[in-house]
Amino acid sequence: MERRVVITGMGAITPIGNDVKTFWENAKKGVCGIGPITKLDVTDYKAKVAGEVKDFEMPECVDKKAARRMEDFSRYAVAAAVEAMADAGIDMEKEDPYRVGVCVGSGVGSLQNITRNYVRLMEKGPNRVEPLMIPGLISNIAAGNIAIQFGLKGKNINVVTACATGNHNIGEGLRSIKYGEADVIVAGGGENTICDIGLAGFLGLNALSTSEDPLHASRPFDVDRDGFVMAEGAGILILEELEHAKARGAKIYAELAGYGATSDAYHVTAPAEDGSGAAKAMEFAMKDAGVSPEDVDYINAHGTSTHMNDLFETRAIKLALGDAAKNVKVNSTKSLVGHMLGAAGGVEAIACVKSIQDGFIHVNAGLENQDPECDLDVVKGEGISQDVNVVISNSLGFGGHNASLVFKRYQ
Repeated sequence: MERRVVITGMGAITPIGNDVKTFWENAKKGVCGIGPITKLDVTDYKAKVAGEVKDFEMPECVDKKAARRMEDFSRYAVAAAVEAMADAGIDMEKEDPYRVGVCVGSGVGSLQNITRNYVRLMEKGPNRVEPLMIPGLISNIAAGNIAIQFGLKGKNINVVTACATGNHNIGEGLRSIKYGEADVIVAGGGENTICDIGLAGFLGLNALSTSEDPLHASRPFDVDRDGFVMAEGAGILILEELEHAKARGAKIYAELAGYGATSDAYHVTAPAEDGSGAAKAMEFAMKDAGVSPEDVDYINAHGTSTHMNDLFETRAIKLALGDAAKNVKVNSTKSLVGHMLGAAGGVEAIACVKSIQDGFIHVNAGLENQDPECDLDVVKGEGISQDVNVVISNSLGFGGHNASLVFKRYQ
């Protein structure tokens, strides 16, 4: 018998709230968390705004010395995991620690750590580089820190696929439970690349919006979109085998029913122009979930607000869903918070689950003049209340990585 996987806990650190409740309340109101960059002097940078996390504090239960040794992407992931584990009510004294695993990624790791230590190396020599430089910067260390925090001794991986990282980790967590490797998986991503080299690197690709108006910077599917907005944060889900969740009386938010992953094998930064790779990921995810295009109520699009992504993802959705595409509501959480890169899929998964739970789809903020080539039913003006039973969440990453998840109302 195939093992079903449900979501029993969630945790979020975002530009519009440092817990799930605040994040979702603000998302429902259409609050935009993008603002002028404060983390560095951007006088010489064309990008002036970002989705920064505000008033962040590590949870009291995390050892202060350990927290000081973490970089922000790890801190955010650990903090979100603390919320998610508490939300799920997981008592590790009652669990086999080898049956509880972690699938949490970061697309980049810590650019801040690399920059800081490179300056030390150049100015003071190799003996003055921080002793814990390497375990601070490597992208798998967020997953490692989560395992250490809770004593999780099961499978511990960090799938790194740029902006598809969050979805791939959640999807691989689903697989791990389905095939009996684990009963519980902490899954998602954490990221912070708002720093000098991060901004400069993405500006070099002409990928970032240069708008100085926070409300008109991240505007997926708008004809005047001009690039994505860098953001930071973390999104963590507790995935659990259904019978295990029922046996301990856990509350169940939704079912994670399907996962599809493909590669465009086309270009290092541009998606396949016909959308075929992303379409096939959606098709695989729907097949895995046992749903048809007609069953899908809502798609949380990758929706980066770059010209190519939004156009080619539109083509992908129409290719995957056929005639049913015109009846599906579409939005991008990046319109509210910016693009969290490796953490994006985790936070967007939370938005999908809350949409099912509350029967509400948040607005695609900033959309004023919809691109006629992006002819989907994008939620504009304000969010809408409607029954939501089946949701697809898309994440597409540099390198041609595509990952789609299907969430269903639990029955």
